[in-house]
Amino acid sequence: MPGTPEERNESLDVIQRELTAFARRARAAAARLHPELPLVSYTLLAHIEDQHGCRATDLAAHYMLDKSTVSRQIGTLEKLGLVERHPDPDDHRIQVLHPTAAGTQALASTQASRRMAYQERLADWTEEDLARFAKYLLRYNSAGDTVPPAQQTPKA
Repeated sequence: MPGTPEERNESLDVIQRELTAFARRARAAAARLHPELPLVSYTLLAHIEDQHGCRATDLAAHYMLDKSTVSRQIGTLEKLGLVERHPDPDDHRIQVLHPTAAGTQALASTQASRRMAYQERLADWTEEDLARFAKYLLRYNSAGDTVPPAQQTPKA
């Protein structure tokens, strides 16, 4: 790899700082959706809609979250009237989460404003820059799909 270890560390520091700023903007977007809605809940709601419904255990597995964390977040979404449970048509013992009409509407309005913000922020980027950035984000996020061995919980 080109560059010195110091240059690499400098770049990693910039990446960390800028991803933190990105996360702050994402939290602010969730707060605009509903002041009581944390980013995790907003993310879960968006995933539920994107998947056209899913089980809470699927959410926990997908985001590598504890089931109790997902349960609390889903409880908040239900209380706010943004998510509802329906029995699975194939197995009535299983509950599938779906966004309510209010949840879908809230996501749509927030996503439209987010898209506009991205368009404004990236307006002077070339198509090549956008494609490269999208490719890098996909590459970065796909590298996080597995838990490093040092962070895995030992099996009993």
